[in-house]
Amino acid sequence: MAEPAGPFHLLRARTGRFLCYCGRDGAVYVTDAVEVWAGELGACLALGCRCSPEEHGAMLRAALGHGGAALSLGPGSATLRLPEEPRCPALALAQLPAAEARSQLQALIFGMAGRIESLERRLEVAVETLASSCSPEKNAVQSQQLFLPDPSPRKSRASSSALPAKRKVPGESLINPGFKSKKVSSGVNFEDS
Repeated sequence: MAEPAGPFHLLRARTGRFLCYCGRDGAVYVTDAVEVWAGELGACLALGCRCSPEEHGAMLRAALGHGGAALSLGPGSATLRLPEEPRCPALALAQLPAAEARSQLQALIFGMAGRIESLERRLEVAVETLASSCSPEKNAVQSQQLFLPDPSPRKSRASSSALPAKRKVPGESLINPGFKSKKVSSGVNFEDS
């Protein structure tokens, strides 16, 4: 039972979705959560391919990372194709027997559950660290700054200097500031209409 080492990538094929991952034993695994196919890194289908498992693992991770891998299934086997990699264009995968597939799926599920548990613990520690690094007074001031509107609408938030508010001068036009009316406004006369 090989522990999964990751990274984990989802592959889509005509028949559905598959999870592809690397094991700590240097093998590549593909599963649809019912059946499991496995192949050794460096065991390429291309004749004359002499990739080391490290080189092939890097190529596989790169191809899976940007969606450049394709899976084709056959009876009892599968082929993981890496069309963008001319040195190792494909990896042969053999279908595991039912008992071995069951133990591999069990290792995958518990391995992923362990990773999730570890990530949750690390997240809790990070949240506690962030919460303790800010004092309650700082938190209250920051939350007020985030949710309360600025009390001075004329003050520009982007600039550090605030412009003084312009005063309205009696008789000055609202549409054309700086222009003073020559006659005193007397209001609207509705009787002449």
